[in-house]
Amino acid sequence: MCPEAGATLTSLGISLTVLAQFAMGDAWRIGVDPLECTELVADGPFSLVRNPIYAAMMPVFAGIMLLAANVVTLAGAVLLAVALDLHTRLIEEPYLLSVHGERYASYGARVGRFLPGIGRLRRGSD
Repeated sequence: MCPEAGATLTSLGISLTVLAQFAMGDAWRIGVDPLECTELVADGPFSLVRNPIYAAMMPVFAGIMLLAANVVTLAGAVLLAVALDLHTRLIEEPYLLSVHGERYASYGARVGRFLPGIGRLRRGSD
């Protein structure tokens, strides 16, 4: 185990998560309300990745795995990654495409899902 690196990664991830939430401003929500139309945030950390809050959660779990390396923390990290990916692809992206249309499609074609340049939307499909 590597407690210093684990604590650093966890703290960094938590800090980045909070900063990304602040960057969303009034558009920040928990969950998707199909009746609500929020602003499309594409600047700040959202100019690097479309989901900086979720991306910042990954170092948190990497840090936790370094602090308490066992099968439970590994399984938790894998389940988190799968759940965030499925939620983003099946719920959030269809909602954002329906609300923001071509503006979100263009943004998604330029900006990666969780990592810069990786997971960009292809025109006409995911």
